[in-house]
Amino acid sequence: MQVLISGGGIAGNALALGLAARGIRAIVVERAAAPRPGGQAVDLRGQSRAVVERMGLLPAVLERRLHERGMAYLDAERRVYARMPAEMFDGAGPVADLEITRGDLNDVLLTALGDRAEYRYGESVAGLRDDGAGVDVTFTSGRRGRYDLVVAADGLHSATRALAFGPEERFSTHLGGAMSFFTIPTPADAEPGWFSLHPAVGVSAGIRPDADPATAKAIVMLRAPADPALRGDAEAQRELVRRTLIGVGGHAPQILAALPDTPDFYFDELVRVDMPSLSAGRVTLLGDAGYCGSPLTGMGTAMAVVGAYVLCGELTATPGDIPAALARAERVLTPYLERAKQVPGGGIRAMVPGSRAAVRLARAVARVMTSRAARPIMRRMFTGTEEPAVPVY
Repeated sequence: MQVLISGGGIAGNALALGLAARGIRAIVVERAAAPRPGGQAVDLRGQSRAVVERMGLLPAVLERRLHERGMAYLDAERRVYARMPAEMFDGAGPVADLEITRGDLNDVLLTALGDRAEYRYGESVAGLRDDGAGVDVTFTSGRRGRYDLVVAADGLHSATRALAFGPEERFSTHLGGAMSFFTIPTPADAEPGWFSLHPAVGVSAGIRPDADPATAKAIVMLRAPADPALRGDAEAQRELVRRTLIGVGGHAPQILAALPDTPDFYFDELVRVDMPSLSAGRVTLLGDAGYCGSPLTGMGTAMAVVGAYVLCGELTATPGDIPAALARAERVLTPYLERAKQVPGGGIRAMVPGSRAAVRLARAVARVMTSRAARPIMRRMFTGTEEPAVPVY
């Protein structure tokens, strides 16, 4: 079976590793010139943790885990007015019991994979022609190839998905805001191990622990309408973040000071992707390309890992009937994905106050929801119904 994976992120690398374990050497094309280091903390909770353990990766992940103690809510003067320890909701709250930076998780996958897949960096898919028996692919380099299956794992704005399914606008829903992540020097008054968040009017700004104690991960969540002109314009994105943070308290001044020179600035609108189907012929979607719920869910990495595991398991169960395998994988994943795409806590309107009155209300709510009396209710909100079990392949 000749498998082409478009995208060398968590989803694509997890699939390549699973296929390699079953003797299938995938070809992975990645637009970036090299694996991308760093990145924000990502969660491995519930079924995704079980999948990582089945893949034999849990010891390596635990070695690199972030020891994040929980979330602390700060006022403008950086005084803590509420705390949500990670253990408060049995590891199912905003801070999971197993957190790792995206770059470290990617490195765990690539180290385990070794040379059992072919990687082509600085390359991407430019054209697809599916004739039912295979897919002829043209690459941006001019290279051509034919594959039994093409997997689009190239993220929220997947170019491969657009070629097979049509424009992104058909399948995406803007959720009313945007988020930015980047590395900054750890502020001198940062409380070790805590994700510190300051909700203000129109923006919530905070810092999370990094694998290196000398640095921290800034997180900026803001209310904003959809603006296609921002996409791909890093300078305009930085300027929007800069304007939004002016005059905001908490750690916003330190975040602002680091913004011009940060090496890994990331910005994107908050968007949910809803596809009528995950497959079109012999092209299938994986991770954010197929079922992005936005960072508001905290489930993007979990969905990518579980999706890769299920897709790999079904493909290798019937390698001679790829369409049937893709249909089975979608049936298995659908209940899990429907749950994972739900945004807890009311979405951007609840997470980013829209007025001073809303800020005061948010503080009162934070104090109540972190109280001992409210913990059973909050636990139900974060955990919801029991997570569907993923088959063992």
